[in-house]
Amino acid sequence: MGLISVSNKKLLSKIATNDGHGENSAYFDGWKAYENDPFHLTQNPNGVIQMGLAENQLCFDLIQEWVVNNPKASICTSEGAQHFKDIAIFQDYHGLPEFRKAVARFMEKVRGDRVTLDPERIVMSGGATGAHETLAFCLADPGDAFLVPTPYYPGFDRDLRWRTGVQLFPVVCESSSNFKVTKEALEDAYEKAQATNIRIKGLLINNPSNPLGTVLDRETLKDILRFINEKNIHLVCDEIYAATAFSQPSFISIAEVKEELVGCNENLVHIVYSLSKDLGLPGFRVGIIYSYNDVVVNIARKMSSFGLVSTQTQRLIASMLSDDIFVENFIAKSSVRLSQRHGSFTKGLAQVGISTLNSNAGLFFWMDLRRLLKEPTFEDELDLWHIIINEVKLNVSPGCSFHCSEPGWFRVCFANMDDETMRVALRRIRHFVLQANKGLEVAFKKQCWRSKLEISLSFRRLDDFMNSPFMNSPHSPMSSPMVQARN
Repeated sequence: MGLISVSNKKLLSKIATNDGHGENSAYFDGWKAYENDPFHLTQNPNGVIQMGLAENQLCFDLIQEWVVNNPKASICTSEGAQHFKDIAIFQDYHGLPEFRKAVARFMEKVRGDRVTLDPERIVMSGGATGAHETLAFCLADPGDAFLVPTPYYPGFDRDLRWRTGVQLFPVVCESSSNFKVTKEALEDAYEKAQATNIRIKGLLINNPSNPLGTVLDRETLKDILRFINEKNIHLVCDEIYAATAFSQPSFISIAEVKEELVGCNENLVHIVYSLSKDLGLPGFRVGIIYSYNDVVVNIARKMSSFGLVSTQTQRLIASMLSDDIFVENFIAKSSVRLSQRHGSFTKGLAQVGISTLNSNAGLFFWMDLRRLLKEPTFEDELDLWHIIINEVKLNVSPGCSFHCSEPGWFRVCFANMDDETMRVALRRIRHFVLQANKGLEVAFKKQCWRSKLEISLSFRRLDDFMNSPFMNSPHSPMSSPMVQARN
């Protein structure tokens, strides 16, 4: 299962053999390192701890309890088997009506019940991956591009580009403004794309942000809507982390802000959602497109036949999400547990002088290791990453794999492990940083010693010069009118 040979490559398609999947990056290399040496508390305590996977495992007990208490929801139990035939036979690719209704209602709840969503606009797909690709096929032609604020999720390179031929054009955001998406950055990226004859068909935003763990504020969302309306381009809002905001400021959906902006062309607005992050069910492959454009809904529904959600999954999810008591309890407890885990990690890092971007959402945080770099380059960032993954045995993801414009940032996932594994991971990184701090301290002292030596020698040279016979010479530079004038 290695590289494709030259002879085999000639027999296959260009799509099949190109590197558009994006596997050749540190982001995916970290996963491979974990797979080759996975950590286990007892069986492999020195293995690599997976902190590069944004997975929510903090509330599985709540879901498991619901499944046990609702056996009729599954057709694979004696209580639900009577519906086996009805679910097993062919179903329309529009999706089960009860499924679309339940998903729409759940999306309303995680958006604070401040929006009303139409089940008829729900288009299902095989996870957010399939949803993004379907939208890319609907909205752009090969060679067209979407603007994407940096840093952004590495999987977007695969999801939107690999099979569609669509490009992604970076909107550079900087740490000096906490990586905020600004009007100036959007305009600058758009103008640069125009100057290189790249046709921009849309803007892709991720709210809450992966990898930053931040939410977009109302004014920024309004600026984004004004921008896409002025340029007459599409807006794709990835809101798959909508229910992971665990403190203020709260998550605000584009669906809410759209209603507040007079003259907004809602035909340009599309939302991608899934149950992978908010409910922690990536294996169920439930992705959603919610578009305000009727034509896009109709076309995407036809395309969805290539990646449908199984009717067995639809039925189970419909039953679960229709249970209002369960949903409200899950959202509330998930928020508390995410907040506690996030706080434990970031406070533990702060104790050894490691700062993180201020965040309140997602399943990760953005860690600042810039001061541990020998030089502020991406080469040194990767060198540091190799030490962390090979010696510290932690798979954290380097910022360069997220197209970050500044070296030294790393994404750290914190919700995909149990409490004890979390404590081991924190001990490892704290120990590493403390050792690195000692190294920096020694280097600093050496630098100070060299500087003091240089200063001492400089004074000695100055003393020698002041006492030299040239000091009182008319040719001495100290006798120059220019020097005397400055004094």
